[in-house]
Amino acid sequence: MRLRALLDTDALGLRLLGGQDELDRAVRGVMTTDLRDPSRYLSGGELVLTGLAWRRGAADSEPFVRLLAGAGVAALAAGEAELGPIPDDLVVACARHRLPLFAVNESVAFATITEHVVRQVSGERAGDLAAVVDRHRRMMTSGPAGGGPDVVLDLLGSDLDLRAWVLSPVGRLVAGPRLAEAELPAGVRAALAGEHLAAVRTGRRGPYRATVGPTTYSLFPVRGGGRGTAGARDVRETVLSEWLLAVEADAGDWPAERLDLLEGVTQLIAVERDRRDAARTVRRRLAREVLELVQTGAAPAEIAARLRVAAPVLLPGLGAAPHWQVVVARVEWDAWDDAKGGLASSSAEDGGGRRTDGLEGGPVAQALLEEILVDPLSSGPEPSDRIAVAHTGDEAVALVPLPAVSSGHDGSGHGGSGQDGSGTGLLADAILAAVRDPLSAGLDGDGRLTLGVSAAVHSAEGLRGALEEARHARRVAAARPGRVCAAGHQELASHVLLLPFVPDDVRRAFTARLLDPLRDYDRRHRAELIPTLEAFLDSDGSWTRCAARLHLHVNTLRYRVGRIEQLTGRDLSRLEDKLDFFLALRMS
Repeated sequence: MRLRALLDTDALGLRLLGGQDELDRAVRGVMTTDLRDPSRYLSGGELVLTGLAWRRGAADSEPFVRLLAGAGVAALAAGEAELGPIPDDLVVACARHRLPLFAVNESVAFATITEHVVRQVSGERAGDLAAVVDRHRRMMTSGPAGGGPDVVLDLLGSDLDLRAWVLSPVGRLVAGPRLAEAELPAGVRAALAGEHLAAVRTGRRGPYRATVGPTTYSLFPVRGGGRGTAGARDVRETVLSEWLLAVEADAGDWPAERLDLLEGVTQLIAVERDRRDAARTVRRRLAREVLELVQTGAAPAEIAARLRVAAPVLLPGLGAAPHWQVVVARVEWDAWDDAKGGLASSSAEDGGGRRTDGLEGGPVAQALLEEILVDPLSSGPEPSDRIAVAHTGDEAVALVPLPAVSSGHDGSGHGGSGQDGSGTGLLADAILAAVRDPLSAGLDGDGRLTLGVSAAVHSAEGLRGALEEARHARRVAAARPGRVCAAGHQELASHVLLLPFVPDDVRRAFTARLLDPLRDYDRRHRAELIPTLEAFLDSDGSWTRCAARLHLHVNTLRYRVGRIEQLTGRDLSRLEDKLDFFLALRMS
């Protein structure tokens, strides 16, 4: 299609600011970006949409436009929604490089322009495939007429006989054909995600060819253009957060028309990716507010009030106040020399002895946690709506609500369940097994991810201890070899808690996890489980001596000890559990 046709479409809200003589240029695609240098993602002929977030001052316009002109883009369209009228320095720079410039009215979404261009370009290039692209547009609509990315993948199968899946960078199935026989096994998904990350890291242009077993796949990057990638300096800032479209076919023999069509489909999916990312803004803000309160030592009542505000957002439709787990992630990069295409010869040392070039890992870790902590049994985005992740520096912190965990659960990993028979929540080993292989490919050579998982806590008072516990577990993981490592609260054994470098908050978390269920029970039922536990341990586990000391019948004592074991998931016939209770009572 021609630029002139875009200008003549009133619904697009475009106003020409320069380049009247260039309106016969052909438009072969569209890209939304706020990167200072998007040239690596441009192949020529694109209409580039930007919200101008890359512009810090007048001097930024010239290099940005020069890069676009050098990449052979058709035109630039700048939005007026965020910063108002288009600055004169951008108009002058576009005129100097003979790059047509449009202003996009604030009432028009970039998604509207993207959909129009993709539909028109694919229609003109693919001939009778235009109807397919027009139907694909439905995936971007809201309400009953939509259906998300699954719709476009079903249509690829029915109209083009192509089986395709949208995968996250950790191999999570975001969307796929709804036919049972089109299911993609978890091992294959992980392998494809790893192949994709490795290809991106080595600078190859998509689509990438990957063979898993007897089957050949073509992997198309789904590159978002939202604020999450604004100002990215190198590929490491986005590679671990981008989706991919995996097609069961070898695209090496495809005609240009079909490749263009699939590129258009990835652009539509990218709009959906950005929409979901924007929807996480509220949850991220809630996580940041709670994290700041916890770290600054705010009163538990203040933290509890903030959690009550967060619960309806994170747990829509669930009225019960949840338990919480904390997951801490850190991404560290070695120095990278873009000019040489390898590790820099000199760089600063960080506190752990690793080389770093100042590349902030927090946003990368945040995006990763939002993908990693999605329920692995679900293929949709909804479970991620119940996870709040914030980042600071190179660290990201996730608040994960666990509404099914009972107040009797000890989070010890001993296999005990709470009163409701619930499970143990997130386990570091399970998380690691699910993401280690693909992420190792994405981090290979110069990156490292370490994760720490706390036990579940059931009150605002326990969050600070849970945060410190997760951070300490992450430090334990960081001491291990490998590109991707994780450790959980179960690995912070009781004897480790005696070491002087362990923060007091971790000790308090350990104590609260064991004794709070008993204290709560004593308070509600006017019982004496805590005194009974102390007497039982002081009597070296002797039933007769303890019963005599408490002036109880042995059967009554057995009932109380049974209740203690039921509430905590521990076994007082085990030496390890007796020792943990002994330490918890002494530290309290």
